[in-house]
Amino acid sequence: MDMGRESRWEKDAMTVEIVFALVTAVALAAAVFAVALSLALAFDISGSPKKGVLVGGALLGATAGMWRLVRVLLRFDKQRRMGR
Repeated sequence: MDMGRESRWEKDAMTVEIVFALVTAVALAAAVFAVALSLALAFDISGSPKKGVLVGGALLGATAGMWRLVRVLLRFDKQRRMGR
């Protein structure tokens, strides 16, 4: 056996975890932005305030998505190092 090298199973598990992290991060970012968009539409905001709400929603969505991505990948790395 080659010690120190990753097996095919480990590489596949990493690939699945990366795809899972990306998909859930995008879904979370889209959900956060959708909330901001629905608030802008529900309260009939127009003009500059609407643009501010949408930009704020996009920034919050991007932040939430990055948080989710990092959290999932760090959790996977911790479990991998523990041997699970």
